Amino acid sequence: MAIETLRHDGDIVELRLARAPVNALDPALCNALQNAIAGAVAGGATGLVLSGNEKVFSAGLDVPHLLSLANDRTALRAAWGAFFDAARALAGSPVPVVAAITGHAPAGGCVLALCCDYRVMAKSEDPTRPFRLGLNETQVGLVAPAGIQHLMERTVGKHRAGVLLATGELVDTDNALAIGLVDELVTADQVVARSVAWLRSLLALPRKPVLATREISRADVVAALSPQSIQLDHFINAWTEPDTQAGLKALVARLGK
Repeated sequence: MAIETLRHDGDIVELRLARAPVNALDPALCNALQNAIAGAVAGGATGLVLSGNEKVFSAGLDVPHLLSLANDRTALRAAWGAFFDAARALAGSPVPVVAAITGHAPAGGCVLALCCDYRVMAKSEDPTRPFRLGLNETQVGLVAPAGIQHLMERTVGKHRAGVLLATGELVDTDNALAIGLVDELVTADQVVARSVAWLRSLLALPRKPVLATREISRADVVAALSPQSIQLDHFINAWTEPDTQAGLKALVARLGK
């Protein structure tokens, strides 16, 4: 099961990414997430929590799978399209979504979190090995599309986002809280509970004004993920560049050790 669905207090639904070991985002998981969001809303959910496993929220796109597609542009377009469609489903959710960041969230994992209304992140039990999140695309030879860059800019500010995006730095939990990349830090066992509590406090307010205000304030998030802002064909062209492929293969080699 790629997505586990759990109900909290009846009308708050947790969607737990459940693709071991690191919730790598392949097309099946991305499609399952889209369907789970739609199904939860159709089933009466008034708020959603997106969570992962105890160590990794999501490690991002399934790079070995993508590399296995070689230069098959149709397959690459479908795989990347499924990911961006999942991000759009989160961004365009008609009910509030909290990212319960239960562990590391690099690259695509960070994108999913940035598409949510609010972010609660776990503190690592080992302070010398904190969890990290961020958009580290440049470190493997990729350029984040303009729309994805906008998500980071609206969260931490344009200058800071530019530095983080250029360096591909993954930010540890304390710094993530300090710069506003996450909204709360709690112990690992409280991430989901705190996410539900935040939603419950929001849902206690007059519903129509909250949803209308949310729609206005998040219009730029939806626009940032439009096909015009992602330019998928341009992104896939860059994906096949020799420097990018070398960086990605080096990443896979490191992960295999």
